[in-house]
Amino acid sequence: MTTETSAEQRLFRETNAEFIEESASVPQTRALWKEGKSFERDWWQQATELGWTSLLVPEELGGGSASGEGVLDLVSVAQLIGRHVSPGPLNVVSTAIAGLVHPAASGEHEELLEGLMTGETIASWAVHGTGAAWNPLAPTVTAAKSGSGWKLDGTATSVEFGAESDVILVVASTGDGVVELVVPTDAAGLTVTPTGSVDFVRKFAELSFAGVEVGPEAVVAEGAAAAEVVTAQARLMNVLQVNESVGALDRVFEFTLQWGFDRYSFGRPLVDYQALKHRYADDFVHLQQSQAIAAAAARALQQGSSSAAELISSAKSYVGDEGVQIVQSSAQLHGGLSQTLDHDVNVYLRRVMLGRNLYGTPREHRVLVADLINDEEKKGAAA
Repeated sequence: MTTETSAEQRLFRETNAEFIEESASVPQTRALWKEGKSFERDWWQQATELGWTSLLVPEELGGGSASGEGVLDLVSVAQLIGRHVSPGPLNVVSTAIAGLVHPAASGEHEELLEGLMTGETIASWAVHGTGAAWNPLAPTVTAAKSGSGWKLDGTATSVEFGAESDVILVVASTGDGVVELVVPTDAAGLTVTPTGSVDFVRKFAELSFAGVEVGPEAVVAEGAAAAEVVTAQARLMNVLQVNESVGALDRVFEFTLQWGFDRYSFGRPLVDYQALKHRYADDFVHLQQSQAIAAAAARALQQGSSSAAELISSAKSYVGDEGVQIVQSSAQLHGGLSQTLDHDVNVYLRRVMLGRNLYGTPREHRVLVADLINDEEKKGAAA
């Protein structure tokens, strides 16, 4: 990150970097892809032993962060995941945990939380509607009271690792707001259909609910509390996704610059050509700007800043657009070789392109920023 870090955070990052480089870098991702797998559960449980799933959990519930800045520590892991195009459900599991431990959440979910922290349980987050613009508070799945519990109907799309998960935190519309519920993937009436993805190992699913019934113990939050919890989850998810992309961009620029020094044309390295120097300079500037705005968004979320929503959507918009351009520029600088599946730039482009459109497109987040600015202007005028 482009912010100062403590000694604890540096040690945490160095330990995770060594683990990921040895067990979850591009070669392992390619191997999983050829086997048709998304990730190995044993590997994920090893990852949880490093504390990945405990960073957002209060100490009284068995979690904690050595640095005291759990969000920033988690972001550092997301950057490493992006840098190595690693597999694993870090983002969705973290988002599920964030919902369960949110101060506005209700219910008793300690057993589920413990399973998530140890890696024995995998959870995902169903919030996307069918054919609708990004709005986590306007899901197309509906929930109606059924006795003391709830009955779910409708379809959720783009559920990350939906087919690999044991439970799903489902955001559903009640007519008067939203409710978030824990639903087992083997629940009666729930159909989980795997769907395609441009990414080698990041898999998705469509979830169809046909009268799926859950008890009152499934409630994470409802009403105004649910809106608060879901909004917090959406912000965390986008911060993790943006920083994962930044980690990927950093690595892409690194090996592309090295290629410019190593590759000779007419007796000169590529970086000697003025036109290519301009390309490298432009890409470096966009990379630095992406790192800065992603770090600012993460810091704002960690501090609970009033500017967090605007910074997060700004980062999502900027990194979403410029990130794809940086990787495409890298592909052009590598020439025809980059168009093959054997070249690493292809793997990175897939991950960055996928991230660009997850949980709101750049355009949708620009609209959110405009709405936030408009709201502030109205408040100022009213005052």
